Amino acid sequence: MELLRAQNIEKRFVNHLALDNVSITIPENSIYGLLGPNGAGKTTLIRIINRITAPDKGDVLLKGRPLQPNDVNIIGYLPEERGLYRKMKVGEQALYLAQLKGLSKRDALKKLKYWFEKFEIQAWWDKKVEELSKGMAQKVQFITTILHEPELLIFDEPFSGFDPINANMLKEEILELKKNGSTIIFSTHNMGSVEELCDHITLINKSKNILEGQIDNIRNKYKSNIYEISFNGEIEKFENSLNEHYEIVEKTKVNGHHAARIKLLNKTNENELLSLIIPAVEIISFNEVIPNMNDIFIKVVNEYKN
Repeated sequence: MELLRAQNIEKRFVNHLALDNVSITIPENSIYGLLGPNGAGKTTLIRIINRITAPDKGDVLLKGRPLQPNDVNIIGYLPEERGLYRKMKVGEQALYLAQLKGLSKRDALKKLKYWFEKFEIQAWWDKKVEELSKGMAQKVQFITTILHEPELLIFDEPFSGFDPINANMLKEEILELKKNGSTIIFSTHNMGSVEELCDHITLINKSKNILEGQIDNIRNKYKSNIYEISFNGEIEKFENSLNEHYEIVEKTKVNGHHAARIKLLNKTNENELLSLIIPAVEIISFNEVIPNMNDIFIKVVNEYKN
């Protein structure tokens, strides 16, 4: 089941086309990665989904019907540009933002107490926002984004300002939110986080959607028929066992073992490769090389430039 669909979205600012016929479909209870270089159009699309701005063309549908003004009440948005009032006290501001989202003061205080203790920031309740570090302020804003338990959460670069320990804590919370039924749109430049968290992705470049699908399907699509082999034995014997159907693209030595990456040519397969090298060396491991999302991101964006 889909929760949200943006179809054929176009948005222009003066002489700049920010989005050019972009469509995405967000499945319910998924983490959807919205990727792209700086200036690609990601934030513009997020702002349209949040009704901060309107598309020049196209539609946004929530559960199959046009998105309505009051639908913002079931959306939680953590923007890349942080928006806390620096002169207000942390607790006072968190309570104010929670009540804006429809929580009663009593419920808001109860939930804020739970989250401030969980994130270990209860001592900062009466401090001014300007006294917080960037990471601490990010924790406060994350809490105010999720406090009203929205169906759709939109996180734009949520790990900015976090050290690795706190970034990992936030990843665990995002996965827990999904487990509890939330649907999440997640925009980031950190491809490692995309692989850890996302079920689906869309890659936007120069205002257009140039790649979309499930993470595993995309990674398999961009395989290049390369296998990594770790072995004991003489590297010369290994090399001599191969024929013209195989190309060594990389050789290394790891923990005293030889390792090589072999590209299969001319429609050969891994079984044929194994039959050649087994008599020559002792194989320790044999794995197909699946490209990571960082490599795919760079490859697809560069191909689109050309």
